[in-house]
Amino acid sequence: MQLPATATLEQARALLQQIDAALEAAAGGALQIDASALAEFDTSAVALLLHAGRMARQRGVQLTVAQAPAKLRELAQLYGVGELLSLDAAT
Repeated sequence: MQLPATATLEQARALLQQIDAALEAAAGGALQIDASALAEFDTSAVALLLHAGRMARQRGVQLTVAQAPAKLRELAQLYGVGELLSLDAAT
């Protein structure tokens, strides 16, 4: 699943639905969320990824978040959830 360039509170509801659908399709398997396109985001993006992690664990899905921008990793660390998200750095 590819996150869009913008992930703010305005897009949160639609992104939540997309994440839930992707997790449902991956039930029992694996899902990679590609964050490389993220350019404009707020704490909503962190909340969405936390939600994705919770839902993945409940569904037995191995979740990875790939190519997270530095700003997203910093925001996650600031809120003390960096370890919960296991964000892979953008290369």
